[in-house]
Amino acid sequence: MSADRKLYEGKAKILYSTEDSEILLTHFKDDATAFNAQKRGSIVGKGEINCAVSAHLFRMLEAKGIPTHFIDTPAPNQMRVCRVQILPLEVVVRNIAAGSLCKQTGLALGTIINPPLVEFYYKNDDLGDPLLTRDRLLLMQLATPQQVDQLEIAAREINEILKEFFSQCGITLVDFKLEFGIDQHQNLILADEISPDTCRLWDNAEADPDARVMDKDRFRRDLGSVETAYQQVLQRVLAQKV
Repeated sequence: MSADRKLYEGKAKILYSTEDSEILLTHFKDDATAFNAQKRGSIVGKGEINCAVSAHLFRMLEAKGIPTHFIDTPAPNQMRVCRVQILPLEVVVRNIAAGSLCKQTGLALGTIINPPLVEFYYKNDDLGDPLLTRDRLLLMQLATPQQVDQLEIAAREINEILKEFFSQCGITLVDFKLEFGIDQHQNLILADEISPDTCRLWDNAEADPDARVMDKDRFRRDLGSVETAYQQVLQRVLAQKV
């Protein structure tokens, strides 16, 4: 693959053009970052694991009626996707208090959130991906009022599907990040990835607050056994038929 076909390189993925202008190729990297790339490292096999987990979950969501950008996986760490214009927003859904929510609110780790909390963050590394209110989001014209409504509805629907799926895997879906884009038909569809990089996942069989972690928190918090945790998620996800 020639370098002149590279369109974009982010912290976890590289995006390439293809012969079809409406189809792009995503290459999943083993690179790992945390705290807005202040911490950097590598997780062996992460690219292939995240690609496989994302592909399986996209197929499952498509079967449930959720439109996504996923097409297929021509290689273990590559995914063909429909070209979309990504909205500069991260949509975060929280089922249980953890991470920044606990730090910013004082809520105890593990507090159940009912109904789930849907938050919007501005995708801007220079500003530290700040949390946005709906009014700020609209003021900045990052999405239309109709799109904001669509994003929240879609996020809640996806959350219910993923919670049930991960429960069948023996995993609790604590929280996760979604990204959406506008396709060539002006439809708002799910994009990016859904993986241990973008989800906070706890092993239901583990009571210890460190041992139960199955996601990138193992890298963020120097808990060790990161590759093992990612492999466990992959095995359990692929064991569930779409």
